[in-house]
Amino acid sequence: MADSSDQPTYNLNERCLCYHGPLIYEAKILKIQDFPEPVATTGVAGTHFFVHYKGWKQTWDEWVPPTRLLKLDETNIAKQKSLNEQAKAANAASSNKAHGKSSATSARDRESISAVGTRAGARKDGARGVKRAREDDDNIRRNEMKIVVPEVLKVILVDDWEAVTKNNQTVALPRSPTVEQLLKQFEEHIKTVKPPNLREPEILSRTIITGLQVYFDRSLGMNFALPPRTASVKIEENVEMSSIYGAEHLLRMLVAMPQMVANSQMDPESVGLVRDYVNELLKYMEAEKDRIFLREYETTSQSYQNTARS
Repeated sequence: MADSSDQPTYNLNERCLCYHGPLIYEAKILKIQDFPEPVATTGVAGTHFFVHYKGWKQTWDEWVPPTRLLKLDETNIAKQKSLNEQAKAANAASSNKAHGKSSATSARDRESISAVGTRAGARKDGARGVKRAREDDDNIRRNEMKIVVPEVLKVILVDDWEAVTKNNQTVALPRSPTVEQLLKQFEEHIKTVKPPNLREPEILSRTIITGLQVYFDRSLGMNFALPPRTASVKIEENVEMSSIYGAEHLLRMLVAMPQMVANSQMDPESVGLVRDYVNELLKYMEAEKDRIFLREYETTSQSYQNTARS
């Protein structure tokens, strides 16, 4: 993503495109204001634009910095469509995985995070029966998981997308710290800090964080809404992906989690617990960004690019 000084100018009532999470949506600029102090929701000061997303309720209107905006032109519309198609493909892969043939491994995957609800408090069988009888759209609304991606991490996501899709670069593997190491460090962090918004971290953190790691290991094949790019290293059989990949791929998974959760059978209590831990993990990754994220990606060879496209 370009520096703020390189950003194009935007005018009041201008139609534009705006990043919301990992995707891009059409929006309209309703207000423009310069904030001398960092805005609470974005973490940065300076010029902000109050946008309304086309077709969305007004409750989603928000202040965004210029780094979130794109001009409404053919190039950026193509980028928007590409991201949407990749997200749909990831969602379809998640759904197929959830409804695939049963096995001991797939059962463990489904139970890894869903077990959180059991640990947090048992549900009556009758209540579960009523839930299963609800309509599919009601199930999706019930399982909606809203995450808050810090502005700095949104910039990293965009840079990551551009490096992989436009510059034919990739993340050199193995990474350090790995996802496994990063999650262990996060667990130690929350047990020490004890964030007030997390429920019983001493009891629940191990279950939830282990579930996130299993989710990562089993879901990496979806590529988290990015084209197939894996580093040119030999991955030994039976080696978990979380012991090779790092923060870049973990961040891709975290922003895709709301879609994965929407297709799961998690009850509202479990969804709420996972949401709180994911949001806290995102804050931790923001604070540790200089340590955990790559500064430079690896340029791939022509033969590698041809293989990735095939």
